[in-house]
Amino acid sequence: MSKHYPTLIKTATDVPLTIAVKAIDENGEQVDKHIACERPLTVYLNWRPIVTLMTLGARPESLALGYLKNQGFISDLQQLESIIVDWEVSSAAIITTESIQDLEEKLAEKTVTSGCGQGTVYGGFMDGLDEINLPQRRIKQSMIYSLLKNIGEYNETYKNAGAVHGCGLCLDDQIVDFVEDVGRHNAVDTLAGEMWLKETPGEDKIFYTTGRLTSEMVIKVAKMGIPILLSRSGATQMGLELAQQMGITMIARAKGKHFLIYNGADNIEFDAIPAKRPSKK
Repeated sequence: MSKHYPTLIKTATDVPLTIAVKAIDENGEQVDKHIACERPLTVYLNWRPIVTLMTLGARPESLALGYLKNQGFISDLQQLESIIVDWEVSSAAIITTESIQDLEEKLAEKTVTSGCGQGTVYGGFMDGLDEINLPQRRIKQSMIYSLLKNIGEYNETYKNAGAVHGCGLCLDDQIVDFVEDVGRHNAVDTLAGEMWLKETPGEDKIFYTTGRLTSEMVIKVAKMGIPILLSRSGATQMGLELAQQMGITMIARAKGKHFLIYNGADNIEFDAIPAKRPSKK
């Protein structure tokens, strides 16, 4: 079957990701700085409003698509007709011929989460988790270090303005795609939308995030078919339980030469163990 690409319609130009501002530093002096933009984006499904996300605005079409897929509202790429983005009214509409089952029931059942930039999941988000069977992939410790070094070249908005999270889709130590947004879940949904649209397989990939490894993050990565999850931040109890349930190798607090494997240690080849730091007296 040939790849299917829905029609993308943008009725306004792309929006800036940062703006220049003036601030007063600790010396009482005026300095020129940039801060991250934050704007609402209302996601529509067949012109039915679903949610309003607070976003940087880098790839609204992929964000809307990935959000609706991860929440369980849509599942058939072949039936997508168009994606319409209009920043004049801060909206992204997904138009599909797919039959949307139990839409009102899903919208009525929602859970407030710890996610920054989003914070709500709907009924249907947990559907199908028992059917996920992720492959067990082995990687080398040295490759983790190389990936962490390479990922540092992709945090452009963070370096310029701060106040954003970043997520990367990686093949070994190479970064295939990288997205920054004001919320970590916006970034993962954007990558999910890109992967779905391009029919990119996940079984050979590693997912990197600067954000916490919560239950919502673990579920989304599992739905993307990615078996290894790597974070600069920590993990939560429910996130760990779900990683164990679905066989995700979970690596947290990864920075420099340090990391903590909370699940899947058998999938890591320890070929670059660093020298131990001398103990403090």
